Amino acid sequence: MGIVPYCWTRSDEIPTVLDSDWKAEPESLPEEDPLFAAALRTEASIFVEDVETADPKVVNSAFERREFGHRALVHAHLCQDDQLWGVLQPCVFGQPRAWTDLDHTVIDQVVQKITPLAIAYVKAATTSS
Repeated sequence: MGIVPYCWTRSDEIPTVLDSDWKAEPESLPEEDPLFAAALRTEASIFVEDVETADPKVVNSAFERREFGHRALVHAHLCQDDQLWGVLQPCVFGQPRAWTDLDHTVIDQVVQKITPLAIAYVKAATTSS
């Protein structure tokens, strides 16, 4: 099941990707999107510097271009006890981005802080519906 409850952008030129309704993800999604497959396996967060040149085993550039349009991203997996609860996806549009050691550290810390919040959000939303 999936939902996109939050999307923040710095510019109105960037598309807002929101979907406030819970829905089943397509069964084909793990085959089409290696980033999502990695999240389902509760692997470490993935930092993609350039969607266009990334290893196709890690990123399906056509899928990313079609669905999101970003050029660089972090696919941060919110997991606990081998269970995926959400994905935080900071991204950059229009140009690649070299993710620094500080970026990695900050994302890791943010993931640790927000994972319990994501779990509470999912549990509250799915028990009330």
